[in-house]
Amino acid sequence: MKSKFLKVFALILCTCLTAIAIKACSFNNESTLKPFKVGLNSWPGYQIALYAKEAGLFRKRGLDVEFIRFINQQDNIRATMRGAQDVSFVPLPEVMQVDSAEEKPVFVMVVDISAGSDGIAAAPKIKSVKDLKGKKVSAKLSTVSHLVLLEALKANQLKPEDIEIVDVINERGANMLKKGDISASTLWEPLMTDTAKAVGGKVIHTTADVDSVVIDGVATRSSIVTTKQDELVSFIETWFEVMKAVETKPQEVFASVAKQLGMTTEAFAIDYKGLKKGDLAMNRRMFEGGRLKEAYQQTRQLLLADPRHGRNIREDVEINGIAVTKASKNWQ
Repeated sequence: MKSKFLKVFALILCTCLTAIAIKACSFNNESTLKPFKVGLNSWPGYQIALYAKEAGLFRKRGLDVEFIRFINQQDNIRATMRGAQDVSFVPLPEVMQVDSAEEKPVFVMVVDISAGSDGIAAAPKIKSVKDLKGKKVSAKLSTVSHLVLLEALKANQLKPEDIEIVDVINERGANMLKKGDISASTLWEPLMTDTAKAVGGKVIHTTADVDSVVIDGVATRSSIVTTKQDELVSFIETWFEVMKAVETKPQEVFASVAKQLGMTTEAFAIDYKGLKKGDLAMNRRMFEGGRLKEAYQQTRQLLLADPRHGRNIREDVEINGIAVTKASKNWQ
């Protein structure tokens, strides 16, 4: 009887010790995750990263990623420059306009390039971009929509001063076009196509018509490239894994993100369409091939050609491919 009691006691003790060990191990794993704060807005090219969060891909690489949401992109990149977060998902032109800070901004990864997701919806009487000369066109000055418009004008041998820019946000511009107050509106999908149909007009230009400089990416401040390089590299490795998943199992990825955003899988898939993915090959081309530095200068020239935005265009944005190069080697 005593022997039986000792066996049972030993079994219970062993079970308890095992449970404690598992819990302790779990606690240790949790405590070794490195915090990494990331700013982003509602752009689908950024929201795709939510898949990595739900699938545990960040944790697999030792990161505890916290997404911080913004409506205004300047608020987003300012928060990074002032040390409130580590990196921002942000368009290159927004980085080029951020306020001065103690450190300089650094662009470290390409997330996507617009290839049809941004463009110009026009009234029925407007058949091409050239027809916009002397007309009113909406675009929010200093934002991506302004850059899209400037890019379209240059591709069609028009100068910025050839048109009157109505400085309003996308939704307001779409409503003005519907009311007949303007001739065209610079928009992104799905609002662009929907608005063109609503007014009986057409989309007269998209970023698919040019080798667009509408580039989204990840930006940070100079110190992060060294002080948190390991975290940055792990974040980029995870991003490459997400891009691979988009290629191999898009429905699973889109369904995951759509669920987190409270929308249908089909709706998110449509929103994501029209983007060139910032995968490993894309980042190699942009950083190692020199295209990103070239696009930076082209963007700068476009924005300087139209001072109506009233912003200072920075010359000191660093294009730094160190983390992308390390992540590429690790990924292989």
